[in-house]
Amino acid sequence: MSNFLFKEFDEVSSNAWKQQIQVDLKGADYNDSLLWKTNEGITVKPFYHKDANIVSPNIPKNNWRVAQLIKVTSTSEGNKNALEAISKGAEAIVFEINKELDVHDLLVNINTNTIELQFKFKLLNNKMAEDLIKLDLPKCYLNIDIIGNLAQTGNWYSSLKEDFKFIKTLISKYPKQHIISVDTSVYQNAGATITQQLAYAIAHTNEYFNNFKDNTLPQIQFITTTGGNYFFEIAKIRALKLLFKTITEAYNNNSNCAILSYPSYRNKTIYDYNVNMLRSTTECMSTVLGGANTICNLPYDHIYHNSNEFGNRIARNQLLVLKHESAFENVNNPSDGAYYIESITQQLAENALEIFKLIESGGGFLAQLKEGTIQRKIKESALKEQEQFDSGAIVLLGTNKHSNDKDKMKHELEKQPFVIREARKTLIAPITPRRLSEKLDKERLEQE
Repeated sequence: MSNFLFKEFDEVSSNAWKQQIQVDLKGADYNDSLLWKTNEGITVKPFYHKDANIVSPNIPKNNWRVAQLIKVTSTSEGNKNALEAISKGAEAIVFEINKELDVHDLLVNINTNTIELQFKFKLLNNKMAEDLIKLDLPKCYLNIDIIGNLAQTGNWYSSLKEDFKFIKTLISKYPKQHIISVDTSVYQNAGATITQQLAYAIAHTNEYFNNFKDNTLPQIQFITTTGGNYFFEIAKIRALKLLFKTITEAYNNNSNCAILSYPSYRNKTIYDYNVNMLRSTTECMSTVLGGANTICNLPYDHIYHNSNEFGNRIARNQLLVLKHESAFENVNNPSDGAYYIESITQQLAENALEIFKLIESGGGFLAQLKEGTIQRKIKESALKEQEQFDSGAIVLLGTNKHSNDKDKMKHELEKQPFVIREARKTLIAPITPRRLSEKLDKERLEQE
């Protein structure tokens, strides 16, 4: 930062600032009054100073893309919905696919030279994957995450051997394509702290790199979800970039850190649902300022309504307003020089690296999933956060504070908004997303 405007003023050290604060406190204890500790174990201070030794990630101007999620029930309907979203401003489409279909029909009339295509497969299908790769699309991400599927469902698609064989075969034939993703969304949505999310993201990545260390490392895209802790979530994306650079350098690789991000599921509510728009807007802002590449907002009503035109339009327009009316597309590394964010970024990265080392010394991410260690750690963090919500320390406006007792939602429920455990056999305990307000939502519904 230039000192042109401030050269006539003497610099003030951090010690001088602290001494002045002590005077202004008039006898109150500095530590008790102004310091607070987060669930990540980070102590937040009342001020930050440039004399801290901070390593900042290099984040160039971020030409992030506005994405729309399309759940594909048929190729014709999926194609129609995608073209409509593109005509109304979407720059990327996330196709969620849960059955085999003809991907050529799905992409009819879509300008694949300008529109980014993201896929979210609920199955492993070699024909669909190869058909997409052979189209040689310039912006296409398959997002196959066999480890993420194990974490979320408790099972491999087929088996450890067959699943790894599937991706290894694809990557050996098409090493430059974006075939693999590391989906960290389940960790955040299940209640993991930000430090845990980052550590698990890198440990998850390392499992893939270890399996490819004798070959070309695969291109990897991270899928993240962003919670409501605004500045910490900006720092989370930045810390992820730092950590990814650290691990790729260890493998003598210089891959870029691509990130597709969604707003959190964990803090969304049924009652006073319009507040969900505010939550997702600030979450998308954090993601943009942190440096994500593609942002897919979710409708304010997606936890209890089926996909609908109004909800999708609002979700898309939230991003369009941020990009084109709030000028979020024109900012170059906006957090650079913000000592608070820089400090949090460094602490999150350092703390996550320590957890990562513990995971590796304990046999690696897959071994700790199998033992249930990862699940147990997330559950402990989630229970602590739930207790904070139940006591009012964590506030969801309109739900556990300033709620409207006249709100009626029972007639609005088009789909199940609560976790339902299926009776099925799994290899490991699955990591289950759960909203903070579930218990309170149930109680209010029963009282209607």
